[in-house]
Amino acid sequence: MNNKIENFKTEPLHEPEYVHPVKIKYTQNGKDKTWEAVRNFDSVAVLLYHEEKESFVLVKQFRPAVYLNDESKKFTYELCAGLVDKDTTLVQIAKEEIDEECGFDVPVESIEKITSFYTNVGVSGGCQHLYYAKINDSMKIHEGGGIQDEQIELMYLPLNEYKEFIYDESKAKTPGLMFAFMWFMENQ
Repeated sequence: MNNKIENFKTEPLHEPEYVHPVKIKYTQNGKDKTWEAVRNFDSVAVLLYHEEKESFVLVKQFRPAVYLNDESKKFTYELCAGLVDKDTTLVQIAKEEIDEECGFDVPVESIEKITSFYTNVGVSGGCQHLYYAKINDSMKIHEGGGIQDEQIELMYLPLNEYKEFIYDESKAKTPGLMFAFMWFMENQ
């Protein structure tokens, strides 16, 4: 995937759609304090294991917030994931994200809940609900890549390369991805 980034700049946020910056004031043990935070949506993420390819299926995409802090990171490597921004079950949102981002039709009953945890606790504190599903070529219904203007590329990471990948600091990845790999090794 070509990833030429141009005209990158920041500006004040007016009428935000997904994040809502707030200043928090509170008293802790008799001392007045303030904190800056962002209200945002919770999310789901899915560790996908392709049985025939003996590989994890990851999504590779440009994340402006990562690039803002490190211009050497033009891509992130992530689990298939999405926001909890609709009124349906978490597992249904996970199923829809697998379809949209990766192009696989996975039955809801084949998507297993692993756990949930809080991310970016110093700024947003959103809860991520982590799932797992096995996939194979018979489930492939389209190429994936996301919806609307998302530019998502799929990456197949062979199972035997997961540990080297985790410790490769040249690749931007999320803690949830690394945790999911460790869960897989202990449980699958």
